This record gives sequence, C-alpha cells and structure tokens, in this order.
Amino acid sequence: DQRIQRAAEEGLKWVFENKVREGSKAQAAIVVMSSDGAVRALVGGRKTKVAGAFNRATQAMRQTGSAFKPFIYAAALDLGYSPDDIIVDEPYCLNIPGSGQWCPKNYTKSFKGPVTLTEALKSSLNIPAVKVSESVGRETVSSVATQFGIKSDLAAGPALALGASESTLLEMTGAYAGILNGGSSVTPYGLVDLRLLGETEPLMGTGGGINERVIQEDAARQLVYMMEKVISEGTGQRAKFGGRQLAGKTGTTSANKDAWFVGFSADYVAGVWMGYDDNTPLTGVTGGGLPAEIWRETMSRVHEGMPLKELPMQAPAPPSNLSEAQPEPQPQPQPQGGGNQGGGADNVIDRVLRDIFGGGSSGSGASAPAPNFLDR
Repeated sequence: DQRIQRAAEEGLKWVFENKVREGSKAQAAIVVMSSDGAVRALVGGRKTKVAGAFNRATQAMRQTGSAFKPFIYAAALDLGYSPDDIIVDEPYCLNIPGSGQWCPKNYTKSFKGPVTLTEALKSSLNIPAVKVSESVGRETVSSVATQFGIKSDLAAGPALALGASESTLLEMTGAYAGILNGGSSVTPYGLVDLRLLGETEPLMGTGGGINERVIQEDAARQLVYMMEKVISEGTGQRAKFGGRQLAGKTGTTSANKDAWFVGFSADYVAGVWMGYDDNTPLTGVTGGGLPAEIWRETMSRVHEGMPLKELPMQAPAPPSNLSEAQPEPQPQPQPQGGGNQGGGADNVIDRVLRDIFGGGSSGSGASAPAPNFLDR
C-alpha cells in the first residue's frame, strides 16, 4: 500500500532527523501489516534503496527482549490465569543444573511486591515474567510463541521469558497480528497474486494469511486489554497518538543492543526495531524511547483521516465470592505444549501459595549460565 509505505518511510525519516544525533550509524526497520498478515509497508533500514541491500525487517535475527513477554502471558491466560491474578515481584533465584544459581533482575533493580499480571506486563517486570513462565511451563510458552510464528530456535533455559531468543521483525510483527485477530496465527504475505496478462490462472498466490487458532479468543482479548495498559499507563506511553486505543510492548535487550516496539490499533499492526548492525550498544535508547516514537510517527500518519475504532479487548471479570471452606490445593502437573488446554481456575490457590512462598519449578536446565537481561 503506497500510502502506508510512504507513512513508514516518512515516520522513520522524521525521527532520525529530529531525535537522533547527526552522523549516527544506528539502523531501524519497520513492518506494518493487517491482522491477517498482509504486509502493507516494509522498511528494511535507512538508505536501503539499492539493489541487494540488507533488509533488517526480514533478514536480521535479533534478540527480542521484553517484546517476547506477551507470549508468556498468552500461554498463562489460555490456561485460565486472569489479568488480575497476583504474582509477587521479589528477589528470586533458580538453580540451573550444570551452571548454578541464576537470579534475574528488574530493569529498575527494585521490587514492587505483589502485583497483578497486568501491572507486571505494563511495567515490564522481569521477575514476574520468569515466575509465570516457570509456572505454566517453558515448553508451553515456547509452543505458543512458535505457533504464533516465531520460528527461530527458542532458548531452553529460564531466560526464555526475558527474550533471550532471536527473531526477525517480520516474524514478531506477524506474531502480534495473531494477538489482534483473536488468537489465530498468520503467515505474513506481500503478494495477492501474480498472473500473466490475459491469463485466468495465477502463476503465484499469497502463500499467506490466517492459519490455525493458537489461544482461545477470550485469552487473546484479555491479552489485548493488558497490552493496552502498556501504552496508556506503562512503558510504551510515547507511542500514544490521536486519542486512539492502542496496545503494544516495548523491548530492550541485554546491554541495549536492540530496542523494539511492536503494537497495534484496531486496524493495523506495526513493529519497529532499532540497533546497530555490528551489535554496538545503543546509547540512552530503550524500546519505550525512539522505537516507540518511530512507531507513533508511522502509525499516526497511517491512521490520518481514519475513524477511531475500539480494540477487541476484554477486561477481567470481577472475582466471585469464594466460600470460606476451600478445598485442599492439589499439585498440578506442568502442562506441556501450547494451544487450547482449557481453564486453569482449579489451580489458582496452588499458584497463589507458590507465589507467596517463592514457588515455580526450575524446569529443564540450560547448558550455560543464563544472562541477566535488564529489560524494559
């Protein structure tokens, strides 16, 4: 879509001209798509209008950082967790077989105590993300992320929860499209069909579009509710524009080598990556900074003249009155695999007890010490 392509190119240019120091070698990439995976705009970097240019939107494999966290919460919501469930943000360590103790840290290096899952995502807290990932099972989280379209090898250890794995911007944007469309994966495509003049049969079709359901629609709508708070109240507030309902997630990787902002309106999904080709750390840049501003400048241009539309989101139901006599909590088997595994309401008590007493299984071990991703 030439109008949307221009919007992306102009949004990127505006931020680099007005917000980035002159002579900077930092790069950025943008993908804009519809919720069915139809790619409407793609910018592979600055000054890429030459044959054979490296396309950072489709070719660069980069660590995702906290932009991966929605898939942890997608897995949890699909198993019956609520956006209002409480998790304790506190000092937390796991013993990794073969490599010793691993203690994740929050970006702020402080702790908030009991928080809801929504607050944990909104503030991009690392310790609750690891706890939830360990509680639902890394295999489940990996399966959900893979089914949503993140095809690269996902980290085996607990740092999976903090975006230790790599992906392309196109994959990540396509995975977020699955959240917007109600929980079904998409295959990104940029071609409707190709046919010879006068021929009725196309030589080539889309090869893309909406695929199988990954999580239940209620879980997807609750996740959109949580991600809306990231922009309206949390780390992604610089992405706001035009009084629209918007949802998304910031991501900044270890040593600030990559900064991401991926999100959506009711109409379009867009992803922005920023970093250096040689992995030089970005100076003073997090996902909630320049990438969110590039996203805003792009999406505000994309939405010019478009009516305001509400996001397909669902607030959590108020808690029902629990009777005084509670059943003895039973240990729950750790689910393996993702998708529609039904509700997990019967293990809420067990989960709360484990949160209070620092529970969460350590699962399978990593072969090397996991890095501390100080992530926002």
